[in-house]
Amino acid sequence: MMLFCLCVSCNSRREEYVRVEGAMLGTFFQVSAATELPAEQIYDRMMHIDSVAKASMSIFDENSLLSRINRSETDSIDDHILYNLTLAEKIYKISGGVYDVTVKPLVEAYGFAGKNPSIKVNVDSLMAFIGFDKIRIEQGRLIKADSRVQLDFNSIAKGYVVDLAVAELQELGIKNYMVDIGGEVRCGGVNPNGGKWRVGVETPFDGNNTPGAYIQQVISLTDCAMATSGNYRRYYVDSEGRKVAHTIDPRTGRSAVSELLSATVVAATCAEADALGTMFLALGKEAAIELARELADDGVMVYLIASGEGDEFEVYYSEALASSLKQREGFREI
Repeated sequence: MMLFCLCVSCNSRREEYVRVEGAMLGTFFQVSAATELPAEQIYDRMMHIDSVAKASMSIFDENSLLSRINRSETDSIDDHILYNLTLAEKIYKISGGVYDVTVKPLVEAYGFAGKNPSIKVNVDSLMAFIGFDKIRIEQGRLIKADSRVQLDFNSIAKGYVVDLAVAELQELGIKNYMVDIGGEVRCGGVNPNGGKWRVGVETPFDGNNTPGAYIQQVISLTDCAMATSGNYRRYYVDSEGRKVAHTIDPRTGRSAVSELLSATVVAATCAEADALGTMFLALGKEAAIELARELADDGVMVYLIASGEGDEFEVYYSEALASSLKQREGFREI
């Protein structure tokens, strides 16, 4: 745990910001907030949120509610799982089925979940229990068409926990803040210097395994959330010299190739930004650009990095995001 306190001048008055850092959800977190409350109180709130989230939605804790649901030991769901399922179903429909939290059996079969990759994947047998049509919610219960249906909220839960943390800060009367959990960010008000919060987007190249070490872009934000999904830590160069990455298409169960290496989304909530980032990444470059244009009226903004010629990248960004970018020379507005 690391606790910091700094006094700065903001809007012609002195305001105290605290900064709290630590570990949660298997990654790092950082909170910067303008408050007179002790940093220890903020830290304790974050640890409580961590415990609640793990007990509900962790697929790594065999005693979590979600793990027990996946083993069909219970069909009861709590408010956290209900919220994530509801949002996930919305994005499932928006994406035409490309975003799907029932994909867990496929993820494990292809070896993307930290287990040994399967030499051969029996896709047809797995597809019998993949898809939102295999589940429904009735009176606080999750009804599965097949007991082997399993859920994985890793593509949405971290952003959701950021939103939970922000709700805690707002409940404490804090208006100026930034919450960062593993690179998923939500901010409100102003930073310690009185300006917008500045959040970096990492450069997508093979070997960039140190978060924050190589920044490709800086985006200025306030009163919104930002999340980045990336294939860049597992892409490879194909026979034509293109940087491509493998993703799983839940509609077919097959491994798909994509030239889209990074998808950053700015949205009202971090849960939405987190899930949409995964969705855009799975769609691939052309489909992601097309859908980003459609979602612009809903306040969704994107910053997409795709494979270019040689060592170059192609960058695409939403028109509404232009004024928030530190640089955009050579990039393409969509």
